[in-house]
Amino acid sequence: MNRNPLIPFLLIMVLGIGLMFMLSFKGLGDAKQAADEQKNGGKEKTGQTASASPEEIYKTTCITCHGDQYQGKVGPKLKGVGEHLSEEQVKNVITNGRGAMPAGLVEAGSIDKMAKFIHGLK
Repeated sequence: MNRNPLIPFLLIMVLGIGLMFMLSFKGLGDAKQAADEQKNGGKEKTGQTASASPEEIYKTTCITCHGDQYQGKVGPKLKGVGEHLSEEQVKNVITNGRGAMPAGLVEAGSIDKMAKFIHGLK
């Protein structure tokens, strides 16, 4: 029984090339979808955050940097921020960003609620 040792390598090569083409076409479809989402500006997200409570907005956008107990991690602690900043200053930071914090994390319709919430943390 003489078996050809090249057959398994040939099968693996054909399978690999087939997978490469299949994943390439999948990537093209995903790229089109991502371009469409970027073109639309993420309007689906807009509707959700505008009606969300400040606590929900905090959990989805702020908790990573400011901590689950507002104690601060990468960003500063938010407990007691009302002692140092006015509500208008907090609103300005949320709107325009500050330091490493980027602007635009909170929808324009929710900025007032969020500023009042952050300013009132004790």
